[in-house]
Amino acid sequence: MSKQTVLVIDDERDIRELLTITLGRMELDVDAVGSVSEARNALASRRYDLCFTDMRLPDGSGQEIIELISATYPDMPVAMITAYGNVDAAVNALKAGAFDFVSKPVDIHLLRRLVKTALRLSEERKGEAAGKSAPGADRLIGESPVMTEVRGKIAKLARNQAPVYIGGESGVGKELVARLIHELGPRATGTFVPVNCGAIPSELMESEFFGHRKGSFTGAHADKEGLFQAAHGGTLFLDEVAELPLHMQVKLLRAIQEKAVRPIGGRDEVPVDVRILSATHKNLAALVEQGQFRQDLFYRINVIELRVPPLRERRGDVPRLADFILRQLATESGGPPGKLQPEALAALEAYQFPGNVRELENILERAMAMCEGDTIEADDLMLPQRVAMPGEAANAAAGVPLPPSATGTVAGTPAPLNPAADGSLEDYITNIERDTIIKALEESRYNKTATAKKLGITFRALRYKLKKLGID
Repeated sequence: MSKQTVLVIDDERDIRELLTITLGRMELDVDAVGSVSEARNALASRRYDLCFTDMRLPDGSGQEIIELISATYPDMPVAMITAYGNVDAAVNALKAGAFDFVSKPVDIHLLRRLVKTALRLSEERKGEAAGKSAPGADRLIGESPVMTEVRGKIAKLARNQAPVYIGGESGVGKELVARLIHELGPRATGTFVPVNCGAIPSELMESEFFGHRKGSFTGAHADKEGLFQAAHGGTLFLDEVAELPLHMQVKLLRAIQEKAVRPIGGRDEVPVDVRILSATHKNLAALVEQGQFRQDLFYRINVIELRVPPLRERRGDVPRLADFILRQLATESGGPPGKLQPEALAALEAYQFPGNVRELENILERAMAMCEGDTIEADDLMLPQRVAMPGEAANAAAGVPLPPSATGTVAGTPAPLNPAADGSLEDYITNIERDTIIKALEESRYNKTATAKKLGITFRALRYKLKKLGID
């Protein structure tokens, strides 16, 4: 069996020798050159499984090499070698198509892990070219153009290590998208660690993320590894990343930039090899403008952005999604799958789904509990009156007309939204907020945790609003 091949491009002889020796001990065949022109000649004369390139070269830049490889040899992973702390160059390299980056001075352990991950990716790409299907893609249901585009982007994003920011409303399936990016990439054999940033108390965040040493604080009876260490070699998914307090954003930024963490009470930093995926239903760019989210962290986690569309933008996927969910429910219950009658399916296709796919799951689960046998009628769905979509309450209060589908129930029953002539704007908006929360409570069977998720706010914020609005 022939050895896998690696091209090293660096104008520093010491770096070339270090990488040649290290990679040679991994049973790899290494070619090392010191300029862009030599690299072009090497790439033209031989096929490589992996490439390392320095950023600054005597006759050009590593960025040229990355762009050349991305355009001409798309199946070849390429990693950027950057000066210590030069994260901007690393981010630009990732955007140009680089697989990952390694900082000088080179950490041999991280380098070896990066090489193993990259070579796995190279083998997987060859397998895809031979006709292997991508595993797991069938879980992202839908054949609409927007979902076809999302699946295509997931396949591309899975091939590198760039941080990805997944945007979209609550309930659209952001965690599923993150899992697929992980499972379709070279880190699939590593751990996928999801964490809800809004669910960790502020005072425990540093310990949860970075771990702690025994005796470092009251109650630290033993060493504990953090989420970064648990995700070593895999993927860390930061869900609801907008909920991170500012002091934690600083520490997270350093961990991402330096690829190392310092446990509480520890003297030394611990190297970590983690891919960062993040998501939130909030507008991070707006939070940056408001000073509630650090701009430097925003640029680090938002190297590539992937938007997951709301269900109302892909109504044609509702029948297929509903069928998939009903079959899942049948598998869990051991009974036959529910059958949607034409009127029920039409009602679902006309509904706005403010809670997106998660709400569709809840509606169908409730319908299966309410229907006779396995036949689901429109009344069994118990669809609520339409809840105003984000921003529409303010628009309505300002006199901006809502879309036709927003003016009543699915069946077309009118739901007046104009404030009374003698009512104040503040009272009107308060009433809309109260009605929306009450409807969400009813849909969630008064489960406050589920209600907060449905409304896209924290549990603490919901509790505050319930008290403020006098809702028991």
